[in-house]
Amino acid sequence: MHNSKSENSDSKLSTSSLLEELANHLDAMLAYWDTNQTCLYANNAYYKWFGKKREQVIGLTMKELLGPIYEKNLPYIEGALHGNVQTFEREIPSPDGSIRHSLTTYTPYIHEGEVLGFFVHVVDVTPLKQLENELREAKEKSEQLATHDFLTGLPNRVLLNDRICQALNIAQRTNKFIAVISLDIDDFKLINDSHGHLIGDQFLIEIANRINNSLRNLDTVTRMGGDEFLILATEIESTDQLRLVAERILNNIKVPFVTGSYEITPSCSLGITFNVSRQADPQILISESDKALYIAKSRGKGQYVITENQMITEP
Repeated sequence: MHNSKSENSDSKLSTSSLLEELANHLDAMLAYWDTNQTCLYANNAYYKWFGKKREQVIGLTMKELLGPIYEKNLPYIEGALHGNVQTFEREIPSPDGSIRHSLTTYTPYIHEGEVLGFFVHVVDVTPLKQLENELREAKEKSEQLATHDFLTGLPNRVLLNDRICQALNIAQRTNKFIAVISLDIDDFKLINDSHGHLIGDQFLIEIANRINNSLRNLDTVTRMGGDEFLILATEIESTDQLRLVAERILNNIKVPFVTGSYEITPSCSLGITFNVSRQADPQILISESDKALYIAKSRGKGQYVITENQMITEP
């Protein structure tokens, strides 16, 4: 009988010790805080998170432990002390200066209807946050690639069609026009053949920037492919305004492009059309601007043509 009791006693002690060891080997912070927000129990994980041994944590107040992030945690502490489970995410600075992303749960300890304190369970979710950020960045990148040109970063034709439709809807309410401008770099093939595709790509990126800088924030520039660009200009009131836009683009484009030992003086041709009808079709506008571009290129370099209902308006 004596041996049996001893074995049972040893077994109980062993189980208790085992649970203590288990808690201290977890990479999650476990603690108990009373209603005065004083720690009565903490496991070893607090050393890794706060640089304090469990013996140093016990007896500390929550404010003493958390320091500058205490005020952010206070609403959750008060919620737990009012008998409500609190779960929230929080960034916690580590002793080495790095930031840990935590998922924290405060669980009230209620005895006979009275809150005596609350249990704390804090898990490091930094790897999950990193994965979440990577997935979000990948999603944003895929969306960017789906709607933007890979070389210049300009919106592509998918996004352009949507913006033309939006601009037409706005034009119906404002009694203003939109214009679609087809732009083609003169002799771009010669630039590529003479200087190589690397210089050609740098040149296209620079041209895209120059076009953007020629326009307003409410306008859209699209690279259709190769050296072909399409511009959506909104809130147009007259053909005179379009002439000013065209001349500004032509002047900005013809500034010499210098890279390494190369200097290139570019020029471009423009075909411009605008919506006479408030119910204009985006594809018809693009087609009309392309026809105007063809006429402009037939006249030589650095020219533009404006069409209205297939009628040419001379510059």
